[in-house]
Amino acid sequence: MTNHPHALDSLAAADAAELAEILLEICSSPRWATAIAAAEPWSSREALLTANAAATAGLTDADLRDAMAGHARIGQPKAGDATSEREQAGVQGVDRAILDELREANAAYEAKFGHVFLICATGRTAVTMLAALRERQPNDPATEAGIVRGELRKINDIRLNRLLDAA
Repeated sequence: MTNHPHALDSLAAADAAELAEILLEICSSPRWATAIAAAEPWSSREALLTANAAATAGLTDADLRDAMAGHARIGQPKAGDATSEREQAGVQGVDRAILDELREANAAYEAKFGHVFLICATGRTAVTMLAALRERQPNDPATEAGIVRGELRKINDIRLNRLLDAA
């Protein structure tokens, strides 16, 4: 990926309220957004992504729940939300039986862990997401929280890169 210094400059030039709004669109955890803003100025794309990794690693369980609240269930992209629809493109046009299996597996996961199943869906098919959901279902909460944190970091990286590439 190329570095877009002007994109970083535009992001850094945003006032505090505007920056918070932009960052909360990427990740709905207020603690994450605050940590990213506090890491400013970002000298490069890599510095911003490093700030994402550090901010994500520092999230508490409550912060992770805040972050996951901004994500649609796998198999159910938010209608009219271009980000959700783009990230879950792998479920578009999928057989109804697979979507039903995803819905059932999501319900079991949510009953066990108390939050949506979070996976970096970009580039994944519905079948591979369903397999990952089933594979992670037996995890204990601490193991799953670590996996969720890693998936959230990947999602945020993709969204940050997209933001910088669009500027």
